[in-house]
Amino acid sequence: MRWSRAAGRALLVLVVLLTGHIASVREQTDGTGPGRGPLTLATAGDLTGYLGPLLAGWNRAHPGEEVTLVELPDSADETRAQMATDLRDGGGRFDVLNVDVDWTSQFAAAGWIRPLPRERYPLDSFLPPVIDTATYQGRLYAVPYVTNAGLLLYRKDILAKEGLPPPRTWAELEREARTIAPKYGLNGYAGQLLPYEGLTVNAVEAIYSAGGSILDDDGSRVTVDSAAVREGIGFLARGIREGWITKDALTYTEEESRRAFEDGRLLFLRNWPYAYVAADGGPSVVAGRVGAVRLPGPDGAGTSVLGGSNLAVTANARHPDSAQRLIAYLTSAPVQRQVLTHGALPPVRAALYEDPSLIRDFPYLPVLRDAVLSAAPRPKSPRYDQVSLVIQAVVHDALTGRQEPAAAVRRLAAELAAVTQR
Repeated sequence: MRWSRAAGRALLVLVVLLTGHIASVREQTDGTGPGRGPLTLATAGDLTGYLGPLLAGWNRAHPGEEVTLVELPDSADETRAQMATDLRDGGGRFDVLNVDVDWTSQFAAAGWIRPLPRERYPLDSFLPPVIDTATYQGRLYAVPYVTNAGLLLYRKDILAKEGLPPPRTWAELEREARTIAPKYGLNGYAGQLLPYEGLTVNAVEAIYSAGGSILDDDGSRVTVDSAAVREGIGFLARGIREGWITKDALTYTEEESRRAFEDGRLLFLRNWPYAYVAADGGPSVVAGRVGAVRLPGPDGAGTSVLGGSNLAVTANARHPDSAQRLIAYLTSAPVQRQVLTHGALPPVRAALYEDPSLIRDFPYLPVLRDAVLSAAPRPKSPRYDQVSLVIQAVVHDALTGRQEPAAAVRRLAAELAAVTQR
């Protein structure tokens, strides 16, 4: 009996050890086990359809850690609202989020995403400005995935006929939009001035280019009541009032403005680089006749808003280790190359901007690199969604003539103070 009991205990230990070994082997081969398993990645609508094939590559190489892609609306505002609703309710619908760079602070402050280990990602190989967009209070809460900066697209065939270089200053942009565009039956200039996140971007770029600011670095103090801010908002409002910025721009998002440029209705367009790729190739009226330069400012090159997106792991992620491994895969050099070549999205890997073969296919890369390196983020605030809504509402009233720019800036200062002091 004693031997039987001893043998039984030994057999039990052996079974436990073998079970642990089998589980360990299984975790290494099929992705199951603590922290490993299937994932759901949520993102705004994939306009170029590139992301599915990238994730298919991951799924083939990582059985047991397959990723399901959930595409939310194309609109950034609607995507943020849907993500926030799920996260606020403690839902576990998503594991990895592809978030706009300016949501990182808000999501981190709310406890919706978890800190990430810096040593797991090659941040020193990224363009330096993008790293700051992924941090909150000194900690890494996301990993930069794609970057972006606004560019000025222009009809290089028309400027060549006129013997003119692309505009470098606001005065040159205004003069060429006012005098040259009508000669060719075109509207002068457009951005994205519908009241949504795009209007915030366009307004902040004008303010930054004029030397102004919205909030201080930690988002606690309002700095908007200044002559530079009045100049920036006044520049846009004057352009609408005088007509060299088409009033159609008040109804434009990125896509409407892109189509207007592609259809040959605009001389100049402020947009993201994807619009250059779409307009200069494919079924476009202006294919082969598009140039791109940095946004102009009052006295020279202006300041673009730093765009793009970061990848974050939700606080309630089912398999956080798999989630971090997926992020490492999507930010690896080979995949980042595909993000550009298949998705027409600007990568965060600095070396890709100096690759001659990529520059041949994407001639705007050197301009974009300079724009990103000199770009500035939108105001950092844990209440960024409210900050953006205030900017949209006030600036739209200034652009439509409901309020003079000086009065709009005073109102902007008061309403932003109310938001940041809550």
